[in-house]
Amino acid sequence: MAFTLTARERRWLALLVVVVVGIRVATLGAYPLMDTTEARYAEIARKMLETGDWLMPQFDYGVPFWGKPPLSTWLSALSMAAFGVNEFAARFPSLLLLAGCGALVYALGALRGGRDQALWTLALFSATGMVFVAAGGVMTDPALVLGTTLSMAGFWIAVHGADRFRRVAGLAFFAGLAVGLLAKGPVALVLVFVPVGAATIWTRSWRVAWQRLPWIAGSASAFAVAAAWYWAAERASPGFLDYFLVGEHWKRFVEPGWKGDLYGSAHARARGMIWLFWIAAALPWSVGALAWLVRAALRRRDRVRSHVNDPWRAYLLLWAVTPMLFFTPAGNILVTYVLPGLPAFALLLGELWRPDRGAPGVEHRDRELRPAVRLAVAGAIALPVALVAAIVVLHARLETERSQKALVRAFEQGRAEEKSRLVYFPQRPHSAEFYSRGKARKAPDVAALRSFFDDATPDFFVMREQDLAALPDAVRARLRGVGVYGEYQLLREGPR
Repeated sequence: MAFTLTARERRWLALLVVVVVGIRVATLGAYPLMDTTEARYAEIARKMLETGDWLMPQFDYGVPFWGKPPLSTWLSALSMAAFGVNEFAARFPSLLLLAGCGALVYALGALRGGRDQALWTLALFSATGMVFVAAGGVMTDPALVLGTTLSMAGFWIAVHGADRFRRVAGLAFFAGLAVGLLAKGPVALVLVFVPVGAATIWTRSWRVAWQRLPWIAGSASAFAVAAAWYWAAERASPGFLDYFLVGEHWKRFVEPGWKGDLYGSAHARARGMIWLFWIAAALPWSVGALAWLVRAALRRRDRVRSHVNDPWRAYLLLWAVTPMLFFTPAGNILVTYVLPGLPAFALLLGELWRPDRGAPGVEHRDRELRPAVRLAVAGAIALPVALVAAIVVLHARLETERSQKALVRAFEQGRAEEKSRLVYFPQRPHSAEFYSRGKARKAPDVAALRSFFDDATPDFFVMREQDLAALPDAVRARLRGVGVYGEYQLLREGPR
């Protein structure tokens, strides 16, 4: 099953991984935190660090965030404690988590076919579109992916691997479940047990699976770790379990445009849209994979059957498609929901698309890169190049149109008095809170807005044009324009 890379191919693939990871690290702080999701999670982590309340994340000061468990928030807050409150620190945990997934992908590839196959598979994984993007974003999905990947890798090695790995692999399986439960909740169990159960039935290996994993002790340990936080969170913030388990895990799933979201708006999509999201997320490899699948189905049905009958490849296929199968009937989805299947996709792609397929003679391989390696390098290098180009070209627009960073900076540079406040009416973006270190205020209505005029401090106000136009004439007359930042206007309180 193994194949051999030439020394030159190894150097190119290793360099590819280093370049992709290096550029990803170097650009973590090169663009602003973007509203709404990324800035929201970064601000929740900043509040956790500021307040010292590490139990329940806070959406606003004193307002609990029930939308997700705290693992990603803990990691971002710890990163900010180490590196300061900035974009790099907020995003760094996502890169580390997906690097951990890459290490697991490498380990599985090495166990399957040796170090060359492991390097080949790692290169494909690191250059998968959504993996590259998610490694530079503040989100909860990378922690979930690490948990599910750890469980899926642990299960396979425990059941099918050498005896010397069995104990550690079994522990890894249950540790991954605990990570998933603390990252995103019960959805982690679905994304693990559906492919594991289907593969066990398909290969008739349920007895071996029962014997080789510590089901009772492992399950008790995993759920005890996760349940400790869930129990403490419900005690500290009654109502959390009902909202999170019923609202986030049932109503969000079955109700398109679910109206019960306390922290934003639901993402109403056409059912089945997750498959189109997968095509985008798995670029640049998804197009070739679909073409191969169609060609194999039309011309080589026996070849398809041979792949499915291979237990390892069947396991990878089930692992890869479970997120799409699970979210096909869902009305509220995001493109990041396909992430848990991408490690399996990279491993499967590394099996089916190999440098030695259709390669020239052995004597020719040492002198040039084989076509598959050349294509992989060309496709992968497009990601960091596109990212750097986008940062250079779009940086100013991102700071004004997708973030409040430029506006908050203008306020801090333009205020004459330290006591001057920055007040948003009627809504305050999350990035405004983050970049002002929680000092940006919010006036939800006209009465609250008027209250800021009652003292002698000259304040600054931020609102969109339509909100400014809707103000009473007497209030609007008190405001003087300072600058326009995307759809928001920065205004200063004028004389009476």
